[in-house]
Amino acid sequence: MSKRKLSALEYHSAETFDINDEKQFRSLVAWLEDQKIRHYKIEDRQNLRNITSLDWPKHFKQYYTDLAAPDYKRPEEQIDWLLAFAVRLEYADNVDKFKDLTSDNVKRNQANVPKVISENPLDNLDFEADDFKKGVSNLAQLLNVSQHPDHLVTLSAVSKVVTERLSAEALEKPDSVIIKGAPFPIQEADLGFDTGDYVLNQAAKVLRLLHIHELRELQTRINECIVAVQSLTANPKTDTRLGKVGF
Repeated sequence: MSKRKLSALEYHSAETFDINDEKQFRSLVAWLEDQKIRHYKIEDRQNLRNITSLDWPKHFKQYYTDLAAPDYKRPEEQIDWLLAFAVRLEYADNVDKFKDLTSDNVKRNQANVPKVISENPLDNLDFEADDFKKGVSNLAQLLNVSQHPDHLVTLSAVSKVVTERLSAEALEKPDSVIIKGAPFPIQEADLGFDTGDYVLNQAAKVLRLLHIHELRELQTRINECIVAVQSLTANPKTDTRLGKVGF
């Protein structure tokens, strides 16, 4: 029964899932929360994603309680309830899509539609596998990308670097993507106050520079808005009495 639910939810390892494999169990729970259930905010799902953590059982127990799930103790019962819950949510989100999918209609459609085998290798990847995480880590080190505790965030940063810095256009014209300029002498900058701790002083300087950068970006956007408004008010065809621009 669980494999049928896994297939209905389009789980990537539906055919090979083994409930007795603790790693697969944890990966499935993390996948269900990320892709189907979405009970927690994205930033609160890290504990479930960290399937190698010794504290994972504790976080899963809390998650199971937060879902108001029945007091099942066996993993088979717990995962079956989670799958059923995910199926209900999936149906509720796509009522119009599934309301006509009776067993007879499904069999008829399966008989008439040829089976399409995906040629995209990404469809068969397990994004929570240790080998995948290790590959992301190695790639980040190769590209000098700072690593985040969440390997998917690291992968997103790696993707951005590859897209912006290693594209054909960027490699042909590196000056168009590489920002040039003299480094700011942060060691010589005056903070204006002293925290009594050298490290905190340096951190405060960095925060101040980031804030100044944000203010400059905000000022640029404000200037763009002013120019846009001025282009309207300077239009000789603008009739302010009628609230119209031009004819």
